[in-house]
Amino acid sequence: MSPSDFGEILKPFVFLDLVDHDGEPFKGALHPHSGLATLTYIAEGAVSYIDPDNARGTLPAGGVEWMQAGRGMWHGGGLDKAGRTRGFQLWIALPPELELGPVISIFQAPEDVPHDGPARVLLGSYGTASSAIASPSPINYLAVRLKAGERWRYQPPAAHTVLWVAVASGVVSAHDELRHGDLAAFEPSSEAVEFEALTDTEFVLGSAVPHAHDLVLGYYSVHTSPDALRAGEAHIAAIRTRLVQEGRI
Repeated sequence: MSPSDFGEILKPFVFLDLVDHDGEPFKGALHPHSGLATLTYIAEGAVSYIDPDNARGTLPAGGVEWMQAGRGMWHGGGLDKAGRTRGFQLWIALPPELELGPVISIFQAPEDVPHDGPARVLLGSYGTASSAIASPSPINYLAVRLKAGERWRYQPPAAHTVLWVAVASGVVSAHDELRHGDLAAFEPSSEAVEFEALTDTEFVLGSAVPHAHDLVLGYYSVHTSPDALRAGEAHIAAIRTRLVQEGRI
């Protein structure tokens, strides 16, 4: 999903990348963002990261990386070990009051990600569980694991008329049969959705109040106006100058 296709329909969710790598390690280059937040969730394996303050670490399976870019930052990462790594990176468009705000960087260990039944709460709340990460707008983002034959029902909050699901592994039925790599958007509604696992399966689900702003796009940036985009990209460029001087890029 990218901001120019499903992201326009599902905003504030504007980009989703399914990571499914089985092979040699690699190192990703530092790159910038502004006007958005990224949430990286690892289902299997582990990824390395470099945060905006040049702190380095490893995000293990079950862990969450939250990066609220605000007016602009640079970060990076990669895979330190060969083998299978699966997960998702999601971009969320920020509202006007936050799109040029400060950078917020949060890492959650697997044991710190709350859950209710089969659902891990990556952002927002579900049942008795609530994420410690402050959501920039009314959003739920869940990672769900079901065994073959299990059923699970999601009731979105009343104002959450944006709803989608993306499958990381296995096969699940939700009106239609969805398989590994599929993303399905539901009609705007707050109606509950029933899921049935046809095999052992894992998927992520997002619901939200719609983002009531245009998507003004840069290469790594999403803003609500051309002026905000220019401000974000100018800040990114200033950081790049410093990183070049420091020999980091």
